Amino acid sequence: MIQKRIAIAVGSGMALAFAVGVAVGQNAPTENKGVSVSAPTFVDLTTEVDSVAGRQLRLRTVTIEPGGVVALHSHKGRPAVAIAQNGTLTEHLQNGDVHDHPQGEAWTEANGISHWAENRGDAPVKVVACDLFKP
Repeated sequence: MIQKRIAIAVGSGMALAFAVGVAVGQNAPTENKGVSVSAPTFVDLTTEVDSVAGRQLRLRTVTIEPGGVVALHSHKGRPAVAIAQNGTLTEHLQNGDVHDHPQGEAWTEANGISHWAENRGDAPVKVVACDLFKP
């Protein structure tokens, strides 16, 4: 009887997680809009650190115009750190959480993070982002 209850609870939890993932995926944009990205400055880490051979440490400025969105994407194998240089970026995580990142705030985007972002303001948002990128 206990095993049956556990199986029902696990099954219900998995169904709920799937439904939330589907709901977030249905609302998430699939293409960028009103976004420009500066040419990256990077260091090829092949000769810098053995465990990241073939990857670059990349730094870019991303500008999101009012109403612009950064499409749904994953950071699997591409950890990043970012800081809002001006404006407020609204980040939507695949688990349904929403975070506002105002000017001056820094955050991380680690393995397993799938998200999208938007500029709900009336002025461009500039984000300086640094990631470990495999070209």
